[in-house]
Amino acid sequence: MPDTGGGPAGQDGPGLADRAGVSGGAGGHDTSGAPAGVSGAGGYGTPGGSAGLAALLADAVPRVCSAAVAVIAVDGGTVAAAAHGELVRYADDSETLLADRPAVRRDSIFDLASLTKLYTTAVILSLVEEGLLALDAPIAVWLPGAPTGVTLRHLLTHAAGLPPGRRAHEEIPGDGPEVLAARLERILSTPPLHPLGERHLYSDVGMITAGRVAEIAGGAPLDELLRLRVTGPLGLGDTGYRPAPSLRPRIAATEYKPERAGSGCVRGEVHDETAHGLGGVAGHAGIFSTADEVVRFAETLRAGGAPVLRPETVAEMTRDQGVAGADFRQGLGVRIGDPAIVGPLTSAYGHSGFTGTSLVVDPGRALTVVLLTNNVHPLRGRAGIRDLRHAVAAEALRLC
Repeated sequence: MPDTGGGPAGQDGPGLADRAGVSGGAGGHDTSGAPAGVSGAGGYGTPGGSAGLAALLADAVPRVCSAAVAVIAVDGGTVAAAAHGELVRYADDSETLLADRPAVRRDSIFDLASLTKLYTTAVILSLVEEGLLALDAPIAVWLPGAPTGVTLRHLLTHAAGLPPGRRAHEEIPGDGPEVLAARLERILSTPPLHPLGERHLYSDVGMITAGRVAEIAGGAPLDELLRLRVTGPLGLGDTGYRPAPSLRPRIAATEYKPERAGSGCVRGEVHDETAHGLGGVAGHAGIFSTADEVVRFAETLRAGGAPVLRPETVAEMTRDQGVAGADFRQGLGVRIGDPAIVGPLTSAYGHSGFTGTSLVVDPGRALTVVLLTNNVHPLRGRAGIRDLRHAVAAEALRLC
């Protein structure tokens, strides 16, 4: 993930026309510990514009998260954007305030967590388009020993019956390439909990397996496939696995993990324990990005997929695949009408990430909504992220 330097807060990423003012977030260094906020000009079309979005983020920081960036786009143009808070606020799990708390900016980089699944899906579907993979062929064609009958469609719709996770990093301690390989093999050998296709069971194991199938069929590691097939064609220079050390000053901190090398809260390496135990690259988690670059990826899907995918492939990805057992409709990788993230945009598709991220696309309104936060800083379980996601979605509906 090369260091492109980014732009100052208030600049839109390439490929999206800015139709609104941007609210910047100046992280305060006041002794009270409350970050300062700076509101920008009103936005396009609707009174308030970015100011309304900025107010939502200011109300959430630092109660819900220490850093938040949100961008709303309508028909390919940015109508509101805001950034508020501090990239790293706490020194430990006791919420000891750091003396140096750098302000979040619009080009700040966040750990996307499970939004990674959508990028993995795009990689896989690009391989399907080239005939290197098939959605409905048994994955044992590429991965001998895989559970009988399991297909990529099962994996991408969480219908393979595989368990939510497997803590291979705890089962196989140590370091080095052999340990990483052994952990991956342990995960790939995980037996299903339920019969194939019986129910929806959200599974990181399934997405890790899907990513490995992509590597075998694509003849390259998953991070390289991502660069060649998604981020490279779209010009997403700040999106990828294992961000370079030069990008660390722009990255939001996540959870306090004293068991990790170094000290303090995790910053610049994947938060997810399973992905970290696999070396930072996995099909379910591990990608970092900026809000504008996530918008650009989402807008690519909304607009039909070019130059990454064909329109008919995106249509298949974003349709209800008919998997029973979830409180939303499941597409290939994406969730449709997920009440955790869509708020009033009930027909929208997207995904959420455990670190406090979300992506929502409402094709009927030509609307894309991205919210990136570090809700797990310094500890997971901070209340309010669902309400913030809903509030940002409601603001997007007001602006479209």
